[in-house]
This record gives sequence, C-alpha cells and structure tokens, in this order.
Amino acid sequence: MTTLAHDRYCDEIAHQVAQLRAVVTSGADLSATVPTCPDWSLEQLVRHTGGALRWAELLVRTRAEKDVGEEQVPLGGGPEPTGDPAALDAWLAETGDLLVGTLREAGPDATVWTWGWERSSGFWARRMAHEITVHRADATLTAGLPYEVAADIAADAIDEWLQIVEFGRRTDPDDPANELRGPGRSIHLHATDGSPESNAEWFVEFAEDGFAWRRGHEKATVALRGPLTDVMLAFYRRLPLDSPGLEILGDRELLEFWLARATFG
Repeated sequence: MTTLAHDRYCDEIAHQVAQLRAVVTSGADLSATVPTCPDWSLEQLVRHTGGALRWAELLVRTRAEKDVGEEQVPLGGGPEPTGDPAALDAWLAETGDLLVGTLREAGPDATVWTWGWERSSGFWARRMAHEITVHRADATLTAGLPYEVAADIAADAIDEWLQIVEFGRRTDPDDPANELRGPGRSIHLHATDGSPESNAEWFVEFAEDGFAWRRGHEKATVALRGPLTDVMLAFYRRLPLDSPGLEILGDRELLEFWLARATFG
C-alpha cells in the first residue's frame, strides 16, 4: 500500500494542531460531553490528543525499543490549571512544534518501537496525522463548528483504518474484528466528490478466514456513498449513517455489523 510522503504527514500534523487550537480558543464549552467519545469532555479529548502526540514524540526522539508508559511522558497529561483555554492552547502549540520537529529530524526510516505492522518513525508520522485528524473532528463537531479535511488525508485515513482493523484481526484472537468473516459478502465505499483519477473508492471482501480490501469500484453487498470527508467520518463512526449527504445501497445490516466490530484499542 502506497502511503503519503513523510513531509506531507508532518505538514498535516502542524495544520491539524492549528485547527484544534482554533477550536479550543473559539469559546467552546470545554466541559461539554463529546458525543462521539461520550466518556470524555471536550477538554479531556484535547488532553488525550495532545498527550498521544507527546507520547509519539518521545518514542521517536529516543528511538524507543519498547513501549513507554504515559507517566514517563513530560507534560503528557496537559497543563494546569484545568478549564483554561489559553493554557491548553499554549500546550498544544508546543506539542505540535515538538512532534513535527522530531519527525522531520528523524525522517521516515528511523527504527522505533510501534504497536503496529512496521517499526519506523514513518509509522508514527502517519498514525499521529490521522489520530489528530479524527479527534479534531470529535472536537469540532462537539463545538458545532464546520469540519473539513484535505482529500488525500481523508483517503489515506480510510486506508490506514482498514490496515488497523486487519492488523487487529490478525494479531489478537480476542479482537472483535475476528467476527468480520464469511464469504459472499462485501462492502463498497464510494466518494462521490472525487475524480476517477483520485481512486477514492474501496472494496472490502469477506472470506472464510477474515477479509481483504483494495482500492477500486466493484459491486458489493452494501455500498456507502457520499462526499469523501463524510464517508471517512462515517467509517470511523464519527458521523451517523443517516446523516444528510450519505447514501446506503444494499444490506445496511452488513455495514452496521462491520462498524460495530471494527474497533481500535
């Protein structure tokens, strides 16, 4: 699977941090419950996201050979006091600068511990770009603000999500994704606002022992159609399937079956 350039991920992290900071300083209620992550308030979501970025920065900077506990990440929990947008904003700004600087210095090929299918700094550049892209959607939707994301990032986020779900199924016998099996069923994702050259379509095919996926247009048991950003958000369970602009053709229950079992962490 072809990924985006390392510098593209670094640029996007910087952009997404700036966008998240704009939500924090917009006057949004930091105590509001995040509908897509109901265990968190908006402030807790922001602290989680910034903490994840700082964790990845520490891993890459130290060329970690094993996982690092959250308690070892400097300022990983965010600033004091709580409820202060200015303090959160300054912390996020520093966080973004630290991570982007460390990733650019490392390049994509430095050997670093990851939980995933490759051990490289490039893995973390991509993972953190999509970590903040999706959580920025959580924050933006909570604040009632409009959300947009570049087409190449949205499409790559779907690619990565499919890889994550497949990796979980393959490596963890208790992962709910192990239920995503059974031949004769398939899912098609179709971005209606992309050109044919963008290839912003996906085909997920169930088999006896799991599933496989590829980019492309193929007839499926169920199809999810809509603007690319909306398809990405729905596939990440950030947007209800009945949202305006989305269309489901075929076996809706199969798509819901996938969404209930395609989990992360």
